[in-house]
Amino acid sequence: MSRVPLASPGANSEKDLKNLDHLDHIDQLPSVDAQTAAAHGAQTRAVRNAELYAAIQESNIPKWSKESRHLYFAVFIAFCCACANGYDGSLMTAVLAMPHFQNTFHSGTTGTKVSVIFSLYTVGAMVGAPFAAVLSDRFGRRKGMFSGGIVIILGMIICATAKTIAQFVVGRFVLGFGIAIMTVAAPAYAMEIAPPHWRGRCSGFYNCGWFGGSIPAAAVTYGCNNINSNVSWQLPLILQAFACMIAMIGVFFIPESPRYLMANGRDDEAVEFLVKYHGSGNSHSKLVNLEIEEMRENIKLDGIDKRWWDYKPLFLTKNGRWRMAQVLMISIFGQFSGNGLGYFNTVIYNNLGITSVSKQLGYNLLNSVVSAIGALSAVSLTDRMNRRPVLIIGTLICAVTLAINAGLSADLDKQVARQKLTGQAISQAVAQGALAAYFMFNIIFSFTYTPLQGVIPSEALETTMRAKGLAASGIIVNAMGFINQFAGPIALGNIGYKYIYIFVGWDIIESIAWYLFGVESQGRTLEQLEWVYNQPNPVKASLKVDKVIIEDNGRVVEKVVA
Repeated sequence: MSRVPLASPGANSEKDLKNLDHLDHIDQLPSVDAQTAAAHGAQTRAVRNAELYAAIQESNIPKWSKESRHLYFAVFIAFCCACANGYDGSLMTAVLAMPHFQNTFHSGTTGTKVSVIFSLYTVGAMVGAPFAAVLSDRFGRRKGMFSGGIVIILGMIICATAKTIAQFVVGRFVLGFGIAIMTVAAPAYAMEIAPPHWRGRCSGFYNCGWFGGSIPAAAVTYGCNNINSNVSWQLPLILQAFACMIAMIGVFFIPESPRYLMANGRDDEAVEFLVKYHGSGNSHSKLVNLEIEEMRENIKLDGIDKRWWDYKPLFLTKNGRWRMAQVLMISIFGQFSGNGLGYFNTVIYNNLGITSVSKQLGYNLLNSVVSAIGALSAVSLTDRMNRRPVLIIGTLICAVTLAINAGLSADLDKQVARQKLTGQAISQAVAQGALAAYFMFNIIFSFTYTPLQGVIPSEALETTMRAKGLAASGIIVNAMGFINQFAGPIALGNIGYKYIYIFVGWDIIESIAWYLFGVESQGRTLEQLEWVYNQPNPVKASLKVDKVIIEDNGRVVEKVVA
């Protein structure tokens, strides 16, 4: 084990360890070997990026300063964009169960008509995704969010005034197109404005906007079900524009992303943002200097964000393929782990013997609430939890809870058949157990995937490919959503609870995939991940940690080397 000098040859006393001069450049963080550190009883800690950890320790960002509150508001505006998407998830599930909707459209609750109503939304989102990338890259993240809001409001008007299924599905297509624009710009924005040590919470909170939309939608439809007219389904559709209006107004009061600014040659504005929001006005902040240095080194002024048609680096380079592997996995697994069943909660509840529309809508609301609790619990821990173990273990537990639900549903199915023949009563305990397992699945899935669906794609993609990568993610997500929403009603109508077994097996495969190919991104700057993805084995490289020596006051003074 070799020994690296600290400040000068032979400077290895405890005094030298504790009283180093202030470091002007974070990349000059001195190193000491592990044997010397142990000999002096120094406190050490394992971190993924010693320079970033040291900068964060010395760069205090007051949580409730004017600048921090403004940053929270900016993340909230991005959150509202996710609300618009989440609102739709609970909206159509409940609207389909409403008598006046059925009297108008005669769609039924399963089958081909329902498949078309649900799936045209995802088709619109897939078509809109490439346009979303161009808008976000060329005109900025804020204008992307604003443009998406306009299209969503147009789609809402078409749907709310519909008298035929044809007009309704056209409105669904337009809604999906608008959502694609918003949900490409918004997660990129939330990721890019956040200080490195807030990144997980900001991006995770953005994606929890799904519940910020789905819970109000479930509550609104539950209340509107008592209205004895077409207003019962039209009013929930109209309120879909509420979150969009907040976002569209809010974008005029928030700053543009510093990474977008730097990628477009507006360095002075980018630096001004970082000093104000990440450095508390201190231009000498180590954190700010580290971010500026890394951005200038890694953000390309001639990147693919300047060529609307160029997606080649995402697939034709090793770095790009590994990055897109993370995007593909979180996009596919985050939509096809059994959570797509949530679009048809009322059908599932009916299969479990809950036939009252009022009770079905009540359980739909309860399911959204408990799922949100799971997601928000994860958000609070996102910046401290490693991403990879959560995805591996969480996905495996999802398989277990779905297996329990399917097994109990099979027993319930047998009891129903037996009741028809013998009149024997059905065990309520079995139905309640199946329902509890389904709720538990939603809680675990929300804890595992909901925050990371916003975090993983944005972290995996560097600045100049972020909008295009998120657009590709949007296409994949909505392609999986199309499968869920088109195949789901047909499968549930034909094979009932047995459809769940497909997801049990698939979740096990997903867990293995995360173990083999999941790259750990927690604790590193977005720019440092460039090094990780350039290594021969990015998974192994991502698990590498640094050890640092910490003073009693929390200041990092050395990096320990083997």
